[in-house]
Amino acid sequence: MDLEVANRKPYPLTGFPSLAAFIASDQDKTAAIFKRFNRLAARNLLHLQSGLAELQAKQDELDEQELRGSLQSKQFSRNWADFCTAATSDPRQKERKELAEHIRATLKEYREALLFESTLAALPPPSKRTLRAFRWHFFNGDPAGPSSFPTLGGQSSTLFDDISDLVVLRAPEDQDRLTTFVQSHMNFLFRQTSTRNGMIAYASGRLIGHFVATLSIFLAAVLLIGAIVALYIVRSPKRKLGIVAGFTVGFAGSVGLLTNARRAEVFGATAAYAAVLVVFVSGNLGGEAGSAGLGN
Repeated sequence: MDLEVANRKPYPLTGFPSLAAFIASDQDKTAAIFKRFNRLAARNLLHLQSGLAELQAKQDELDEQELRGSLQSKQFSRNWADFCTAATSDPRQKERKELAEHIRATLKEYREALLFESTLAALPPPSKRTLRAFRWHFFNGDPAGPSSFPTLGGQSSTLFDDISDLVVLRAPEDQDRLTTFVQSHMNFLFRQTSTRNGMIAYASGRLIGHFVATLSIFLAAVLLIGAIVALYIVRSPKRKLGIVAGFTVGFAGSVGLLTNARRAEVFGATAAYAAVLVVFVSGNLGGEAGSAGLGN
């Protein structure tokens, strides 16, 4: 028996097994795409909210009845031990205790649902590129093709149609413009594995992140060292001003276009960069005035 054939693992059965294997095979976990069910979640919160409103109104009604009751019954609203004891024999107090326990359980469920939805709302939707690859696998080819068919049947066949109702459990850490550009146009440099049919290839997000970090460091060094060298060589004051202006515009453009920096951060970084160049020029570090100073 061929050892390679013997060790080859059979491809999972089409359906839940194959889709789960596809999601788990993504090392960067960006294929962990699931449906939010926003409409159902909102309706569930509305049901819990309205249920609590009814329970609150019922409790207020019982409190109003208790307010018109005897002095002994009013004591049950002040002493928990007496209230629990009376609930074992007094039908009215038993009703109040059961209502309190119902409120406690419903309120806990409601607030937990609120917290879950708050956490889920912070998770991003999948990128269009990732979702397109996911749908190619889910439909076993081009979703619009005549021979395609969904991996899951029934109502599950439309689970991944609406991107606004989808969530990815782990998004890439850095989604700046440079990273997006590399993922879209240079991903072939970082491909590691592909699916069985060869239609979908995995590009390592970790390698792309390292490449973008290295490229960013190199670009920052070029913009700073290049400007200093140019200012050192050029003697004309007008040309120096032009170099300062050109490199400053280039730096601001690189920060604004290739990173996720906010406008205030772009202004701050550009001002610091320009200040370095202005100090270099005004200090005459390598200019004609500096040479004249040495002669004196």
